[in-house]
Amino acid sequence: MNSFLRRCTLLLGLLSTQAFGADEPALLSGQTLYLPVYSHVYHGDPGKDGKPAQTLVSTHVSIRNTDPLTPIRITSARYYDTVGKLVRAYVNAPVTIPPLGTHEMFVSRTDTAGGSGANFLIVWNAETPANPPIVEALHADIREARTLMFITTGQPIKTR
Repeated sequence: MNSFLRRCTLLLGLLSTQAFGADEPALLSGQTLYLPVYSHVYHGDPGKDGKPAQTLVSTHVSIRNTDPLTPIRITSARYYDTVGKLVRAYVNAPVTIPPLGTHEMFVSRTDTAGGSGANFLIVWNAETPANPPIVEALHADIREARTLMFITTGQPIKTR
């Protein structure tokens, strides 16, 4: 094999290792997740009052432990409104989620305290490093004539 082919083969091997290695999730001992949620969504054109129409939605938050062997603990799940003011704590004492288990929280359709820019800060940890959880919020307004549903996903953030 000539030197050019050897270099190309080595480069392809390195690139494929990096590409496949990037998909491998890191095991973590904990993190803080930011989850955007909505108590309502705006839509349509502004009316005479200058405001668009809004539709109230309920929010079903799902925290899924993706680790098949290690339990994780939710130590905090705090719900904030559009201006960043704490509305309420959904977890007052640590909640353990067993391997492959799920913890759920619900914000009712009529609870408009959060506003269109509401969010959760969710803090989790584990005694030994574990796969990070998947945290999603399913927003829904289901009626006879129409259904509105969408999902938002939690993102890890750094805290100070």
